[in-house]
Amino acid sequence: MRPIEFATPTSVDDAVRRFGSGSAYLAGGTTLVDLMKLDVVTPQQVLDIDRLPLRGLRQDRDGLHIAALERMSDVAAHPDVTQAYPVISQALMASASPQLRNMASIGGNLLQRTRCSYFRDITVACNKRVPGSGCPAREGVNRGHAIFGTSDACVATHASDLAVALVAMDASVALTGRNGTRVLRLEDFYRLPGSTPESENELAPGEIITEVLVPPLPWARRSTYVKVRDRQSYEFALTSAAVAVDLRGDVVADARVAAGGVGTKPWRLRTVEQALVGRRLNETDVRAAVEHAADGAAPLKFNMFKPALLRMTIARALMSLVS
Repeated sequence: MRPIEFATPTSVDDAVRRFGSGSAYLAGGTTLVDLMKLDVVTPQQVLDIDRLPLRGLRQDRDGLHIAALERMSDVAAHPDVTQAYPVISQALMASASPQLRNMASIGGNLLQRTRCSYFRDITVACNKRVPGSGCPAREGVNRGHAIFGTSDACVATHASDLAVALVAMDASVALTGRNGTRVLRLEDFYRLPGSTPESENELAPGEIITEVLVPPLPWARRSTYVKVRDRQSYEFALTSAAVAVDLRGDVVADARVAAGGVGTKPWRLRTVEQALVGRRLNETDVRAAVEHAADGAAPLKFNMFKPALLRMTIARALMSLVS
């Protein structure tokens, strides 16, 4: 056993001030504790931020404001979410298990680490865990791995369902650190692995996600999240789709489409969005619009099925909005 210093900051500023080399923030703990048990993450100091005043959910003319320490289950059930942004509620309900959703925070979910088995096994190489050690997933067991945004250094899939829905909604995150608070679009917050897969996002040392901001989108009421996985509960996506459409009569005037289970970060599919505009939500037009959803994909030996499955997942999500 390694000694760990445990502290409970009294404010966001106090937490940021205490954060140093070897520190880790603990919120719901559903990811950090798992990784500590596996020795994947070995912090010298754990800062419990669960009691910080980062709670609450409200909707105003600027959109939906979700405080970072709100629990996943509470956000999923909130009427402002279920009615105005059903895609967010459904993505949350498709995540993990009821027990974990009751504990896990919104900010923690967005920062969860990949479920790549090589990352979680300290007896094998992993560039994300030990930079420069290699990526055995490229030639190994890679059925669940990414086909978009990969590099020679990493092919690990981003794990969050919620992040896919939020990227589709063009959401942003507020980050508070030593230099104050800044706001980044969630799509820009996540980094592609490139040659530095250990650097997964734009968080500066000590920064905390304090709020998620979802801009107003009246037609987000017509949205949904479809997740394809090996079992119905407590399983990560092989493919998923977060979609929303603005219908004028029976013609698509605008659309949002993002995919999960296929990218090293949540993957926005603007080509599909553009292809949907001017089409009707019928089987023929939808299949034509999603035809190029997997353009640019780089499948691996054991996930060659993902491009076709992705197209079918998006089509299924879109067709579910017809009624």
